[in-house]
Amino acid sequence: MPLIATTRRALLGGIAATAAAGLATRAHAAPIALNVIDVAGNLQLTRPAFEDYMKAKRNLVSAVNFTQATAPELPGKLRAQQAAGRVDIDMVLTGTDALSAGIQQKLWVTLFPAYTAKLPNLQAVLEAGALKMQALAQNQGVCVSYCPGGPLLEYMPDMVNNPPKTAPELLDWARAHKGQFIYARPANSGPGRAWLMGVPYILGDKDPMDPVNGWDKTWAYLRELGKSVEYYPTGTGAVMKELGEGSRSMTVTMTGWDINPRALGVVPKEAEIGTIEGFQFVTDAHYMCIPKGLADDRVAVLLDLMTHMLTPEAQAYAWDKGYFYPGPAVKNVPLSMAPEADQKVIQEFGRPIYAKLLSDTPMNVPLPADKMVYAFQRWDKEIGANVGK
Repeated sequence: MPLIATTRRALLGGIAATAAAGLATRAHAAPIALNVIDVAGNLQLTRPAFEDYMKAKRNLVSAVNFTQATAPELPGKLRAQQAAGRVDIDMVLTGTDALSAGIQQKLWVTLFPAYTAKLPNLQAVLEAGALKMQALAQNQGVCVSYCPGGPLLEYMPDMVNNPPKTAPELLDWARAHKGQFIYARPANSGPGRAWLMGVPYILGDKDPMDPVNGWDKTWAYLRELGKSVEYYPTGTGAVMKELGEGSRSMTVTMTGWDINPRALGVVPKEAEIGTIEGFQFVTDAHYMCIPKGLADDRVAVLLDLMTHMLTPEAQAYAWDKGYFYPGPAVKNVPLSMAPEADQKVIQEFGRPIYAKLLSDTPMNVPLPADKMVYAFQRWDKEIGANVGK
């Protein structure tokens, strides 16, 4: 065997051995408190699974402390901690937004192949859509939740008698109903992100995966649409609140953001959804990432936690109340495994049309990290900063 290959194998084996030793050491030391920060709303799906882990592994973990932040503010916070050599965030739960920013800024621990032996075989356990989303992590995160995404139109039928069916019709409708169409800043919104990356498919743009040179129609369309948008909220929750209160009558949404706000009573149950001609799904996922700068024994516990989070029992919580519908990232986690209360919510507030949409509509992964960051920045500069102009 060539010397380089032998050396590399020895090195990777040493890294895995270090992680195993770290877990063994931690098992005989005082349990630690883990700090988990959520910038994706993922705890709505996973918090019970984290709590189950803490109860089952009291020899390793004394507590799991949860905090929340927005995706745009996280990278700066982590960079400051890493520069000071005092990282107090053990795990980040993120969507593709902060995941991409962290990859670009080299904030995350590279998990594979260094820790392959300590984590599940993702090729074997992840369902097909989630496995495609896993590739976007570039070995620096693990997919924990999956959603086919959007962009779908959501509207109040008493305010929108004849919903748009094409992109030009949507533009005309927005012009005729100034301020009634709304969506959130894509850098901090799943539906906003799905809309930004879904428009190129709807418009038949030159290259939907190239926001630099392939989105001429898209950027022009979004600029024109923006002339009829009053403002762009910083998160999806604010959008749904305004839709529910009746101050807006139409927005873009995703499967989960359709079901869950109606189940919670934020949006009236009678809200409807539709699609625009040319619509294709842009899928979405949440990830577990470990920031660089943690001690080996802490990393070892986090790897063990990640393994737990991908068990079917833990994944069953991801059905939640439709928030990231369907939610589970691993195979063989039917709705019947979810808590009974969650099953009832999805049976009541889910839509029969979803079965057909999910089986018949093309599914596309989001942009890779560097292009997604570019798209967010360009949207902020050209669309967000010029709202109503």
